[in-house]
Order: sequence, then C-alpha cells, then structure tokens
Amino acid sequence: MMAKRKISLSELAEKIDITPANLSILKTGKAKAVRFSTLEAICQALDCQPGDILEYRE
Repeated sequence: MMAKRKISLSELAEKIDITPANLSILKTGKAKAVRFSTLEAICQALDCQPGDILEYRE
C-alpha cells in the first residue's frame, strides 16, 4: 500500500507520529500486536481500509 501511495516508511512514520523503527516492526510482521489508534492513523494516512494492509496467518 505504501508503494501504491508513493510514500516512504519515514514519511508515513512522521505523518502518524510513530518512530520509524516501530513502523518497520509493523511492516515486517514482527509485531505481536497493533493498537487500533495506530491502525486507524495508518489507514487514514494511506487512504485505505484495514483489510488492505492486514493479512491473517496461522
């Protein structure tokens, strides 16, 4: 989604007020949880729905 919107990790991190390191953890799938407020901020910044950026894995 970031590539579609032509936005870098650092630009997105700045827009949603999160550190680039924490955003990288979310992006790589290493996060154990994500706050709804963070998910909402990401979706607003990227103009997308949660399903556009989340994937279920067993």
